[in-house]
Amino acid sequence: MPASAAFPIDLSADERMDDGLLDRLRGDDLTLVVSVIGDRIATSDGTLAIASPADVGDATWAFLGRAPSGAGVLLAVLGDREASAPAGEWSAFRDAAVSMSQPEVELGTSAVALGRWLADASFCPACGSATEQRMAGWARGCTQCRREHFPRTDPAVIVAVMSEDRQRLLLGANALWHGEMFSCFAGFVEAGESAESAIHRELVEEAGVRVRDVRYIESQAWPYPRSLMLGYHATVVDEAEVRPDGEEIVEARWFTREEIGRGLAGELDVRIPGGISVAHRLIRTWYDEAEDPAP
Repeated sequence: MPASAAFPIDLSADERMDDGLLDRLRGDDLTLVVSVIGDRIATSDGTLAIASPADVGDATWAFLGRAPSGAGVLLAVLGDREASAPAGEWSAFRDAAVSMSQPEVELGTSAVALGRWLADASFCPACGSATEQRMAGWARGCTQCRREHFPRTDPAVIVAVMSEDRQRLLLGANALWHGEMFSCFAGFVEAGESAESAIHRELVEEAGVRVRDVRYIESQAWPYPRSLMLGYHATVVDEAEVRPDGEEIVEARWFTREEIGRGLAGELDVRIPGGISVAHRLIRTWYDEAEDPAP
């Protein structure tokens, strides 16, 4: 059995409709199992640990996909039942992900997000009755009102704000970080908002700035709680408007390209986000742009 899941998986979503899939895969010695307890995930020497079904005791099971070998990949959600967990290390996913490969991060994100939903979705939010698992763990059905429920994903925006000449980057220090790390500005999309509307609202609320030339860069799924981070670049309208809200954002600071370079190398007086995050990639994308401030 491999020690880690350093491979991309095929979600093989069409198999979720097979009612006997989970039982068959649990009885197959070649099946690979990723185990979670809340937001903690099984690791081995800093990588995502893989178990076999026989290693796992009582659990809630779900189908994650197929490995390149064709072996099934299952999720085992252990709740607080550590006694049923396979032997190994247990780490909060946001900490463990720092040392993982990108395929491991993607698999771990799916495992933690789906696992937390399965642990929380035992009762119907509409009528309070018990739900039963369907679609190999990707849906639950109410036993009384018959409503179907699916894992929810909440969209959030995250924005790297550039100066008018595009040569500096505005980053903010969240109160939770005690001023030790600066990152892009982010927030959830509210009911009835577009992603672009959320960007304008969040930046006015958190940093006091208006922006223009909003440009989508890339997205990232993130299991805290179950988010889809939509990453953008934007250009400030008036640099003099910068005013952190003092509650969520305790400081907003302009960084030169040279300072960002030192931050990426870990040589700045404050930290910037690590390589697994979309915030890091937004910053890196800006840093790698040509020095010529093209419009």
